Amino acid sequence: MMEKLKVGIIGTGNISGIYLQNGKRFDSMEIVACADIDVERAKAKAAEFGIRGCSVEELLTDPEIRLVINLTIPAAHASVCLQALEAGKHVYVEKPLAVTREEGRQVLELAERKGLLVGSSPDTFLGAGIQTSVKLIEDGWIGTPIGATAFMVGGGHESWHPAPEFYYQAGGGPMFDMGPYYLTALIAMLGPISRVTGSTRISYPERTITSQPKFGQKVKVEVPTHIAGIMDFASGPIGTILTSFDVKGGSTLPRIEVYGSQGTLQVPDPNTFGGPVSIWRAGAKEWTAIPLTHGKAENARGVGAADMAKAILTGRNHRANGQMAYHVLEAMHGFHDASEQGAHYTMHSTCEKPAPLPLGLPDFSVD
Repeated sequence: MMEKLKVGIIGTGNISGIYLQNGKRFDSMEIVACADIDVERAKAKAAEFGIRGCSVEELLTDPEIRLVINLTIPAAHASVCLQALEAGKHVYVEKPLAVTREEGRQVLELAERKGLLVGSSPDTFLGAGIQTSVKLIEDGWIGTPIGATAFMVGGGHESWHPAPEFYYQAGGGPMFDMGPYYLTALIAMLGPISRVTGSTRISYPERTITSQPKFGQKVKVEVPTHIAGIMDFASGPIGTILTSFDVKGGSTLPRIEVYGSQGTLQVPDPNTFGGPVSIWRAGAKEWTAIPLTHGKAENARGVGAADMAKAILTGRNHRANGQMAYHVLEAMHGFHDASEQGAHYTMHSTCEKPAPLPLGLPDFSVD
């Protein structure tokens, strides 16, 4: 029987449910415990999924647990990662890797000193939609990639999220909330970024919560909520990205398109695992729908951690790794820096384009 890596989760908020649900299905890891600063909340979540609920300290001192999945709020990402690494655990963290570049570097440097691995979401690029898109590009269906566009526009989270304040604080905003999905997908298809520029603004300095239970409360906006950026990819293409919480009407913009010398690829929403993939080849008169070449078309949240667990067990590289997450973090800050300084921002980091998943895998396998 295949060995499964023992895993613990820190942070039992909204996102933890899908990790715990899927954690029972992946063949490379077993989630055995969850912890939270609110121990009673951790125990309630644990009881729901038939695992052990405990304090953060108890989880970090458990010798059985080798990998910690960090699902805390962005402001706590770096500190919890550092705690886990100091305790001798590998760590996989929800996006973004950290709030600041300095914190991100601290996490990666400590992991290297300790001989431990760091991973980070998003892992949606391992789903059927993006993996199909990666294969189409690598197989030459659109020729040589020339450019790409990525759009994520909406009205913000105060209309539906039960506690939307942190989306408008440091580490939040549309770029840090949703940008990782789009940038990671672009890197998976086109490789690392060499230079960025951008313009940003705060359109509404104050937001009113219209969701429950905080209906009517005011939120001060501390981060840009409309960001337009340009990316020069090291491999040659030029990309455009727009992320906004300020669009109060609808939008018909595509999520992602990649333009090549022989056609255009329409890529599905990178916040999902499946979705439609279409190509408009040079000389054609319309879009052609492309069947998905890979599995994991449904919600496979946690596949990045499962892939990392397999890497720990076997010694191979993992795909949703800390170097790529840091590269995404630096690019997101680069858009903001460029806007403030009125200049291009040259990237200091790079990363490897993640290896595509093999064809024909079952939905909850990574090898």
